[in-house]
Amino acid sequence: MLMDVDGTLVDTNWFHTVSWWRAFRDAGEDVSMSKIHPLIGMGAPGLVERVLGRPDEKVVDGHADQYKPFLDEVRPFPRARDLLEELRRRGVLVVLATSSDERDVPRLQEIIGGSVDGVVCKSDVERGKPAPDIFGAALDRFDLEPGRTLVVGDTVWDVEAAAELGLGVVAVLTGGVTRDQLTDAGAVAVYEDVADLLDNLDESPLGELLRSSPSAGSTRAGRGS
Repeated sequence: MLMDVDGTLVDTNWFHTVSWWRAFRDAGEDVSMSKIHPLIGMGAPGLVERVLGRPDEKVVDGHADQYKPFLDEVRPFPRARDLLEELRRRGVLVVLATSSDERDVPRLQEIIGGSVDGVVCKSDVERGKPAPDIFGAALDRFDLEPGRTLVVGDTVWDVEAAAELGLGVVAVLTGGVTRDQLTDAGAVAVYEDVADLLDNLDESPLGELLRSSPSAGSTRAGRGS
C-alpha cells in the first residue's frame, strides 16, 4: 500500500495553498488561491511552471519558507494513525509516498503517529506528481508488484501518476477535490476520509485485494499491497 500524506493523512492542502499564494506574491506574481488549490499535490517545480508557464526557483524556495511555520499547526485527519496500524496488523506493507520535502517528513510522521515500513519523498526522485516517479521508486525499493499494490491519495495528480504504472487509487475527499473529479480521473473508489476508509476496509478495494491474495497476511517482505 502506497500512502500519500498531504491532504490524505494530514490536513495540509490549504496551508500549502496559502504558502504558494504568499510565495507568488513575494515574487511579484498576482495569482489567486482559486488557481493554486487545484494544483496542490503536484511537484513544486511543476506547479510553478503550470501557473507561470516557466520555471522559477525563487517561488519554489519561497513556498518552502512560507510553509515551514505551518508545520506547528498541522493536524492529522481523524483515525489516520488507526488506519496505518490496522493495515500493518493485517500484514500490509505500508509506504508513505509523498511529494513533501525531505526535511518535513520527520515532522509529518510525528504528527501522524504510528509506524510505516518506509518513506519515499521528493528528494528521492527527479520529478514530482503527476509524473509517476515517486510511486515507481516505492515499487522498486520495496519490491512491490503493481497488480497487488494500491495507492491511497486525495488528488487527480495521485490518480494520474498511479495510472502510468498500472496502480489503482483509493481516493479520499479531504484534499478538497470533488468525488466526480476523482472518479473521472480514474479512482477505483472514493471515501469521505481515511476514517471512512477504515470503517469500510473489508468492503474496500484493499479488502478485496487482501482476500484475493492468499499470502497477503503472512509477510511484509517482497510482496504487494
